[in-house]
Amino acid sequence: MMKISTTLARCIAAGTLLAVAASAGAQQVYPTKPIRIISPYPPGGTTDILARLLGPMLTKSWGQPVIVDNRPGGNTIIGTEAMVKSPPDGHTLLSILTSHVIVPNLAPTPYDVVKDFAAVATIASTMLVLVVHPSVPANNLQELIALAKRKPGQLDYGSGGSGTVTHLTGEFFNILAGVKTQHIPYKGSAQALTDLMAGQIQMYFSPPIVAIPHMRSGRIKAIAVSGGTRVSALPQLPTAMESGLKDFEVTIWYGLLAPAATPRGIVERLASEIARILAIPDIREKLVSQGMEPFVSTPDQFAALIKADLAKYIRIIKTANIKLEH
Repeated sequence: MMKISTTLARCIAAGTLLAVAASAGAQQVYPTKPIRIISPYPPGGTTDILARLLGPMLTKSWGQPVIVDNRPGGNTIIGTEAMVKSPPDGHTLLSILTSHVIVPNLAPTPYDVVKDFAAVATIASTMLVLVVHPSVPANNLQELIALAKRKPGQLDYGSGGSGTVTHLTGEFFNILAGVKTQHIPYKGSAQALTDLMAGQIQMYFSPPIVAIPHMRSGRIKAIAVSGGTRVSALPQLPTAMESGLKDFEVTIWYGLLAPAATPRGIVERLASEIARILAIPDIREKLVSQGMEPFVSTPDQFAALIKADLAKYIRIIKTANIKLEH
C-alpha cells in the first residue's frame, strides 16, 4: 500500500511540475497572437490616444499587432464587461482612467471593480484644464466664478459622461466656488469639446491632451488647471488654487487592466515593457507636450492606488450627493 501511495504521489508531483513548466513556457512566448486593447470610450479621447501611443511600441517589441477596440456606452460598463469576459491570457487588456473607480459608486456593475481585474500598469497622470468658449466674458477663474454667481444655472459644463472624473470635477467646482452650473453629459471628451467649440456649452474640464490643440488654434479659452502644480506644457496657465479656489485639486491617472485570472508572469512582463516604453525620451516628450506626465508603477502599486481612489471618490460622491444621470 505504501509503495502504491508513493508511486501515486510521484506521478502527481510530476504532473504538477509539467503543468507549471507548461504555464511558464506559455508566459515566456507571450504574446502568441494579436493583443487587443479595449477602450470603453469613443475614439479621440485620452484613453484611446494613449492606447494608440503604446500599441506600435508593443508591436515593435513583440512582433504582434496591437488593436485598439473602442467599446463606448453604458458609462464604460459595456467595454469593461467585454474585457472581464475575455480569456485571461494577456491578449485582451482594458485602457482605463480614474473613472473606473467612480462608476461602480453610482450604478450597479456586472463586475467587481477590484476582484475581477488584474492591475497591470499605470501609463500617465494629468491635471484637467478648465476651458470655456471664447464668447464667455471671463479671462480668469475669479471672473468666471463672478459670472456664474450673477447667472446661477445659466452656464452649462460638459463632461465625458455621467459619473466620469470630468463630471465629479464640475460638481467639486460648484461646491468649492459656491456656484451652480448645469451638467451636460456626453459620450466621451471628443463630443464634449466639439459642442464647447460650437458654443452649445460654456465650460468643460478637459484632459490637456485633447484640449491643447484647440487652445492653440483659439477655438477654446483656457482659464486654469485643476492640479496642485502647473502643467509643464502650459506653464503660463495658473492652477485653480493659485487663482484663489482653495483646496481645488484633481489629478487623473491612466492605466491598463487585465482579467483577474491572468497569469502573474504575463502581468509582470506587460508592466515591465510598459515601464521601458515610458522611459523612451521621445515617448516622454510626447506625453509632456500634451500636458501629461509619464506615470510608472508596479502591478501591486497600481492595485493599491485603485483601492485608495475607490475609497476617496465614495466620500466625494456622498458629500456632493451625486446621482448618475441617464
